[in-house]
Amino acid sequence: MALFFTYVIAGLAIAMPVGTITVEMIKQGLKNGFMHGWVVGLGGMTIDFVLITALYFGLASILQLSFIQIPMWLVGAIFLFLIGYDSIKNADRDITLAGEKPVKSLRSTYRNGFLVALSPGNIVFWLSVFGAVLTSSYNAAEPAHFLIIAAGILTGILLHDIGLLTIVATTRKVMSLSMIKRFSIIAGVILIGFSGYFAYQFIIAIPEVL
Repeated sequence: MALFFTYVIAGLAIAMPVGTITVEMIKQGLKNGFMHGWVVGLGGMTIDFVLITALYFGLASILQLSFIQIPMWLVGAIFLFLIGYDSIKNADRDITLAGEKPVKSLRSTYRNGFLVALSPGNIVFWLSVFGAVLTSSYNAAEPAHFLIIAAGILTGILLHDIGLLTIVATTRKVMSLSMIKRFSIIAGVILIGFSGYFAYQFIIAIPEVL
């Protein structure tokens, strides 16, 4: 049990830094409420779960190959640019104030979270920071040990998302339509900024495979 709670804290630590998923979660939480923000987080956790499964079966080394990572930088840049552009373009649309019923579907919100988490920045972070820990913790004779660590990390991320969105949902009640619109524009600019960073990583990585 102590091992589980240790990695719950580790999961909280992973989720704390502000990244693309956090930006999208806050944006959707402010525009459409707690559930939409949380569904973005669930989309991100889907990728986290897939990565943990990949590590469990020893597939992490494939994801670390240059000719696999380089196209992912480009795809991630395109996804984030499109999501950021959409955030700016539709900043005044799909906004539901407290007490109103959201217009945006949970499915499309989940898709956004999934695509943002699919970006190479998130994947490389996972593999570099926790890949070694999870891989070294795997013992074919005791697979439960690995699963406890993985469950602890995912639980920590889930607790972070719930805590963050509880704050966002509370803040949303006192925010005006124009304030939410401005935040949506800011979120879009930040996502486009991440897109530019991924595009830069794609460009500088090309010589590695030439």
